[in-house]
This record gives sequence, C-alpha cells and structure tokens, in this order.
Amino acid sequence: RRAAALRLAGAAAALAAAPRPAEAAYKMPEPQCEVAETPNGIQYCDYLQGEGPAPAKGDVVRCHYTLRLASGRPVDSSYNRGQPLQFTVGVGQVIKGWDIGILGDGGDLPPMKEGTRRTLVIPSELGYGERGAGGTIPPGATLFFDVYLVPKGKMG
Repeated sequence: RRAAALRLAGAAAALAAAPRPAEAAYKMPEPQCEVAETPNGIQYCDYLQGEGPAPAKGDVVRCHYTLRLASGRPVDSSYNRGQPLQFTVGVGQVIKGWDIGILGDGGDLPPMKEGTRRTLVIPSELGYGERGAGGTIPPGATLFFDVYLVPKGKMG
C-alpha cells in the first residue's frame, strides 16, 4: 500500500508540475498603447482614456479588474463575480500599487479618470511583497492588472 501511495503521490506531483495546455499556450496581449515606467517601478498603459473626473484620496470608487501573474494566467477577476470592486481609494484598503495606479503619483503617472481602462504592472513591493496572498499569489510576484474605473452612476 505504501509503495502504491508513493507512486500516486509522485504521479500527482508530476502532473501538478507539468504546464497545462491553456497556460502554456497563453500569450499576454500586446498593449494597444505605449507602456511607460515610473520611478516607483509601476508600469502603465491607458488603452482607453475616460472622460469623467479623476478621484481624490478618500473617494469611494468602483473598479472592474482582471489580475494575471507573469505566466499570463488569470488568478482573479471582478468580472467573474459580476460586480466591480468598491473601495475607498488612497487609504490602504487595497494594495499600495492600486492606490498609486488610480490616484497617480504626482509626477509621471497621471490619475485615472472615470471610464479609463488601464493596464498596471505592479512590482512586488507595491503589491503583496514577500508574503504573497492566499496561496494564489506567490511571494515576490509582479502583478499584471487590467483595471476599468467605473464611472459614477454606471452599473459597471
């Protein structure tokens, strides 16, 4: 029994380590805008510029998003839940890279306007750092977000 259990565990480990066809075939889409890098390490690209106002620190905002890791594999998405994430921006309710990515950094990274669709590449130190998150996001992971700042009064 023990030998069979060891063989089964070995087979399961090999299967888990093997690339899944969907992951192996996934290629991050080419951005439809120029990617800029800021001094704080955040890279961004606005592929649709919104017409609404930019939020201020302390405003309640709603964002739809998809999070991918460097492999390109999606690990979280508000679209799957059917509603945007609502939070108070700039007060630490989300990772620091999101607060900066939405409010801007006062220099190279402009604030998002309502209706903007932005890709954010957030370095680990402005994301979940060396602790990772929930067994889904490994320690030291760079995070790739596609973010849509939902205009007030719009359902999302």
